[in-house]
Amino acid sequence: MLELYATPVSSRLLLGTARYPSPAILADAIIVSETEILTVSLRREMARGQQGGAFFGMIRDLGRRILPNTAGCHTASEAVLTAKMAREVFGTNWVKLEVIGHQDTLQPDVFALVEAARILCAEGFEVFPYTTDDLVVGEKLLDAGCRVLMPWCAPIGSAMGPQNIPALRSMRAHFPDVPLIVDAGLGRPSHAALVMELGFDAVLLNTAVAGAGDPVQMAGAFARAVEAGRSGYQAGLLEPRDMAVPSTPVIGKAVFS
Repeated sequence: MLELYATPVSSRLLLGTARYPSPAILADAIIVSETEILTVSLRREMARGQQGGAFFGMIRDLGRRILPNTAGCHTASEAVLTAKMAREVFGTNWVKLEVIGHQDTLQPDVFALVEAARILCAEGFEVFPYTTDDLVVGEKLLDAGCRVLMPWCAPIGSAMGPQNIPALRSMRAHFPDVPLIVDAGLGRPSHAALVMELGFDAVLLNTAVAGAGDPVQMAGAFARAVEAGRSGYQAGLLEPRDMAVPSTPVIGKAVFS
């Protein structure tokens, strides 16, 4: 059982709620994925006016836990203000903290991220920071009060999959007791299985499901991939070898003269 800020979670798949073809398809994808946590961009949905209110109602009716995010924020002060608004709207101290530093890659501004995390943690928020795979930044975020880290494996929405596996391995080894959730860049179920095999605790997806030809079917595929990757990691994966090893023992083999 995964614990996030002392909250037990059964599903290791977190699902974003943006860019689905319709609310009905989103609802079906949520159900099929069996996710327990949904990320919601407060700024995006508030901009939709009355439609945003209907959207929030649909999310609540599904009985999932909401993880508001500060998507679209580019400064620490902007992210802090958005997080405070989200707490008022959703009645939760959870927040996925995003502070974007580069417009093209959507890479986090790690300096502003740490600053915002420190402010929010001091004010009672339980912060899920969207960060890079940099170990020093991870340490700074933990020092600021975060108890979860959410490193990217590739730029948001790129579907490129893990781009720096050695760095992800190092992060897992360096933070053995910290919940690590891969957030951003996963495009295929095999990508999700791979990072779970590395020992990561969960994955967060949006574009890979919402942008699929059949989002509902893709949500189910990712759910099974996450479960398979986690099971493989727990079972103990066979490491690659540089030579063949026969599966049939040589000793006891019949000898013909």
